[in-house]
Amino acid sequence: MSRFERYLPLWVIACMIAGTILGSLLPGIPAYLSKLAIAGISIPVTLLIWAMIYPMMAQIDFSRILAIRKNPKGIAITTTVNWLIKPFTMFGIAYLFFKIVFSPFIGPSLANEYLAGAILLGAAPCTAMVFVWSYLAKGDSAYTLVQVAINDLILMVLYAPLVMLLLGISNIVIPYGIVVASVVLFVVVPLVMGWLSRIYVRDLDTFLKRISNVPIVGLLTTLVLIFMFQGHNIIENPFHILLIAIPLTIQTYLIFGLTFGWAWLWKLKHEVAAPAGFIGASNFFELAVALAIALFGLHSGATLVTVVGVLVEVPLMLHLVSIANKSRRMFA
Repeated sequence: MSRFERYLPLWVIACMIAGTILGSLLPGIPAYLSKLAIAGISIPVTLLIWAMIYPMMAQIDFSRILAIRKNPKGIAITTTVNWLIKPFTMFGIAYLFFKIVFSPFIGPSLANEYLAGAILLGAAPCTAMVFVWSYLAKGDSAYTLVQVAINDLILMVLYAPLVMLLLGISNIVIPYGIVVASVVLFVVVPLVMGWLSRIYVRDLDTFLKRISNVPIVGLLTTLVLIFMFQGHNIIENPFHILLIAIPLTIQTYLIFGLTFGWAWLWKLKHEVAAPAGFIGASNFFELAVALAIALFGLHSGATLVTVVGVLVEVPLMLHLVSIANKSRRMFA
C-alpha cells in the first residue's frame, strides 16, 4: 500500500471538511452543479461514480465465478446476509429509531425522508471500498473479487425491487423508472464497460495499473462534491447527524457480527471470512447518494442520511478491520 493509501482516512476527512467549507462559503457552486442533471440524475455524480466503479469492474474476471464451486460457503454467507437479511434489518432498525424513538425530535415528514435514505443504503452491499478493507485485513483478493462480482450481478436484479418494496411498506412513493435508470447507469454501464475492456484492451495489466488510482481520486472528489451539497445541513443540524449515525452504526456492527460469526461457525479461513463481513457491513454509498439526489433532491433528509453513511463508514470499517485482525487466531 502506498503512503497515499495508508493515510486514506485523513484524506477522506480532509475532503469532507473542504466540501463543507466550500459549500458554506460558495453556495453558488453547488447550486450550479445541481442544475447539471438529466431526468433528475446528476451528471457530475454519475461521472464520478463511473470513475470509482469502472476500474474495479475492469478487474473482475467473470470466469472466476465458476471457481466458487471449490469454496461455496463464503459466497453462500455473503449473498444470504446481503440480500435476505441486511436490507430488512436496516429497515427495521431505521424505522424503530426514526419513526418511534426519535420522533419527538424530527417529526413525521423528516422521519420518512431519513428512513428512505437508510433504505437506499441498506439495500446495496459495498462494491468498491471493500477492496481496501480486505487488503488491510490480509483478505484473499481473488475470492474478494469473486464475492464482489456476484453481489454486483445480484445488485442489478434485486436492488430496485427491494428498494421499491421497502419504500412501499413505509408509504413513501417514488418513481420506479428513476430507480431502474440509476441502477443501469451506476452499476450496469460500468460493469459492461469493464467487461468490454477485458476483451478489447491489449495490455490489460498495464492498463489496470495506470487507472488503479482513479477510484480513490473519484472517491475523494465525490466526497468534496457531496459535502458541498450537504455542508449547510451538517453545520445547522449537528444533533440530527448524531441521531442518524446511531442506527447506521448499530446496523454496521450487527451485520458484520452476523456474517463474521457465521463464517467462524462454518470454519471458513480468515482471509475469506473477513472480506465477507466487510462487504455486508459497508454500503454501496455512491449508488445510495446518487439515487437519493435523483429521487429526493440535493438538500433532502434522504440525501443527508446517505451522506452521514459516508461520514460514519470509514471510522467504523477501520475499527472492524482491527477487530478482524485481532481475531485471526480464532479461524482455521
